[in-house]
Amino acid sequence: MMGSRTAFRILFKLAILSAFVGTTNAGNANEVDRQQTVARGVAFLLTAGQADDGSFSKSSGPAITAICVTALLRNGTSPEQPAVRRALKYLQGFIRKDGGIYQLDSLYQNYETCLAIMCMAEANDDGRYSKQIERATAFVKQLQWDETEDIDDANYAFGGGGYGKHGRPDLSNTSYLVEAIRASGADEDDEAIQAALLFVSRCQNHESEHNTTKFAPKNPDGGSYYTPAAGGQSQAGMTAQGGLRSYGSMTYAGLKSMIFAGVGSDDSRVKAAMTWISANYNLNTNPGLGDAGLYYYYHTFAKTLSVAKIDSIKDVDGKDHDWRADLVEVLKHRQQKNGSWVNGNERWLEGDPNLVTAYSLLALSYCKAE
Repeated sequence: MMGSRTAFRILFKLAILSAFVGTTNAGNANEVDRQQTVARGVAFLLTAGQADDGSFSKSSGPAITAICVTALLRNGTSPEQPAVRRALKYLQGFIRKDGGIYQLDSLYQNYETCLAIMCMAEANDDGRYSKQIERATAFVKQLQWDETEDIDDANYAFGGGGYGKHGRPDLSNTSYLVEAIRASGADEDDEAIQAALLFVSRCQNHESEHNTTKFAPKNPDGGSYYTPAAGGQSQAGMTAQGGLRSYGSMTYAGLKSMIFAGVGSDDSRVKAAMTWISANYNLNTNPGLGDAGLYYYYHTFAKTLSVAKIDSIKDVDGKDHDWRADLVEVLKHRQQKNGSWVNGNERWLEGDPNLVTAYSLLALSYCKAE
């Protein structure tokens, strides 16, 4: 639990920020709102979210702890802060002989290890986790669907990452894979990242030399879906024509992965994704899925647009949106009195306030005024 001195510092900071609001212009007021909202969320994780052993939501394995710590670090909490230090020590307890960082007998080894890589990279200013990150990155590359699984690049699974229980890759896991490899220090030309790019391209409803799947021409809207492998699947279902419906969180995950893989803004894949994003700009829902996965969507939305260096989005009616200001406003009003966030739709663990608060804090870290 957080000490009284730390709690006092957070509350004092909130009081100063509140006093400052009246002297700011609209842009600065939005940043003050962001800082106040962040401070309340950080205080929740540090005072109420963590168990004595350093874990967050221990029953879900190491993944939520990694996400929570990353969120704290990205919002200015020091790796030496006692709660963060305990959480990082807890994560180290999941390091395996094969280099992976996962719960024993886990079916989510890619997911858990990638999140741990990103967390440790965020805390690695002094190089203390460099060896663990290097070994963990080699491990997730070994999990990637490629020639080591006796498949070639003609197979729709090629290049992807996924959960062990489904026996096929998906775009969510692949986006984590790409991001973790980049966080380890690899550049966009890394062989594993370029293999992943092929899978990511095939998850997009956009025909190109990179995507000749049967699904793209059946719903050519430029968005992305869950996976073309093993017969194809979209969490948003199918169109009447047999296409796989695009939806928000995967469209942003796909675009983010393309950017990390070096795909430029003039590429038809990026242009198609931006067309879909413009047509489906929405912060009240995860477009195509309603409130399912809403906070995963907020985080992916914010990180993607930040990485893409996009400051505003013109919607289908031609209205320009400052997405950072819009997202701060939405998250400010959705925050609970105790500083947490939670989704009434519990799908994908979003009934867990630790996970949802971490997603929200991560999203807000990309909304910082620049």
